[in-house]
Amino acid sequence: MRISNLILSTTLIALLSSLSLNVLAADGAIKVRSIAQIEVEVTAKDGSKTMERKPVEKAVPGTEIIFTNSFENISTKAASDIVINNPIPNSTTYKAGSAFGQDCEILFSADGGKTFGVAESLKIKASDGAEHIALPKDYTHIRWSYKKQLPAGNTGEVGFRATIN
Repeated sequence: MRISNLILSTTLIALLSSLSLNVLAADGAIKVRSIAQIEVEVTAKDGSKTMERKPVEKAVPGTEIIFTNSFENISTKAASDIVINNPIPNSTTYKAGSAFGQDCEILFSADGGKTFGVAESLKIKASDGAEHIALPKDYTHIRWSYKKQLPAGNTGEVGFRATIN
């Protein structure tokens, strides 16, 4: 294996292993699956081009990764109060406006997941002690609070995009 491939593989393993999710749910059991993908342009036989998601095999700085968490209610009754906390992987920067999750309230943290708020309300302290509005590069975690009950056997999906630094 060439050195550059080893570095790329090590970076990818570090990205995926840093996705330690925290999932909370009342009234049921939730199974979560996390994947990291990239979008690639695919040309069909007729010459038309579409974007498709593919598993990340190699990634270099500047690559945009799509981190997706699918969740499933594996219990026999509806689950409520589902909350998924996801750290933004080290060596990546969250892409502003990219977090998604149908029927979810999406909040962010800029203090290692201690507190969460809407993006516009996040503040950080600069080295001079002054408080500033946090920028997407400052975000450390994303929280999705699912606002409905998830019936037994049903699924949902949340995620975000980040760029490798």
